[in-house]
Amino acid sequence: MNCKITGTGSYIPNVITKNADFDQHEFYNLDGSNFPHDNETTIRKFKAITGIEERRYIDENLNTSDIAVIASQKAIESSGIDPETLDYIIVAHNYGDVKSNSNQSDTVPSLATRVKSHLRIKNPRCVGYDLLFGCPGWIEGMIHAQAFIKAGMAKKCLVIGAEALSRVVDKHDRDSMIFSDGAGAVIVEATSDKESGILSHESATFSFQESEYIYFGKSNSTEASEDVRYIKMHGRKIYEFALTNVPNAMKECLENSGKSINDLKKIFIHQANEKMDHAIINRFYKLHGLTAPEDVMPMTIHELGNSSVATVPTLFDLVTRGKIEGQKLEKGDIVLFASVGAGMNVNAITYEI
Repeated sequence: MNCKITGTGSYIPNVITKNADFDQHEFYNLDGSNFPHDNETTIRKFKAITGIEERRYIDENLNTSDIAVIASQKAIESSGIDPETLDYIIVAHNYGDVKSNSNQSDTVPSLATRVKSHLRIKNPRCVGYDLLFGCPGWIEGMIHAQAFIKAGMAKKCLVIGAEALSRVVDKHDRDSMIFSDGAGAVIVEATSDKESGILSHESATFSFQESEYIYFGKSNSTEASEDVRYIKMHGRKIYEFALTNVPNAMKECLENSGKSINDLKKIFIHQANEKMDHAIINRFYKLHGLTAPEDVMPMTIHELGNSSVATVPTLFDLVTRGKIEGQKLEKGDIVLFASVGAGMNVNAITYEI
């Protein structure tokens, strides 16, 4: 028994925030000292490194669980399943529901329970739970779904990645420009076709020295409240970690699938940073003595920013639906899903369309 994606959906928020909108922000270093550059220079350098030109934020009346529901409804519709037949609803996120203008996270009941309730699913045997695994959470949720299906515990799962990072960013931190909001979802079903679906996976947690590379910390402004915490990261350490560990995980995952690097058509990698993603892909192909093909890595980071767990399922949905120019998928294509994030966690999946 194998498992295959039979439906996809995503939610792209309506509020567009461009780089120029940060021109009046007051940026400080982690220690509260003044930032060394004026905002125009800071924004220009930010764009050159990350590739981000704009990002999306959810409306004030929405929360993470709300956009998870919207993405799920689209995935259910595209799959054609009866939602009452779902065995598991797995919601990957990191910060729960944080209402607009609030600094408190709400995770009880779980976001998965809220999604199930809003989908109006009555079946009590449809089990919902949340998964906190950093940015690789959606891929890890796919690995969970595969395990349930292979164990005979499930036939149909809804796996969601949703996040509203705009609710937990420090406006005095330059890194706040990276983050965005969004949601992506897929329906995963059992299939007897062993030549398609998930072929292999790789997953790891590095926490000996790496656990604090991404963390919750106080504002960079010395005038801000000491009681409020925001998403923080050590960018250089993350870059070096990812460049070493993600290509190795991808290589091992692909080898375990029995497929060749020459079979690989697309890589759906976490949209964290354009420069870092290109470096990872180039390193991955270099491990095989090859040069990365130009069109192998679809990207949305330029317009959508980094929406954490939502980047990979959103990207996959957009390509599946033919909404990214020059990118398409065909039956039989071999693709890789890969991500890196808080933990530090790394994972990958080899998948046949």
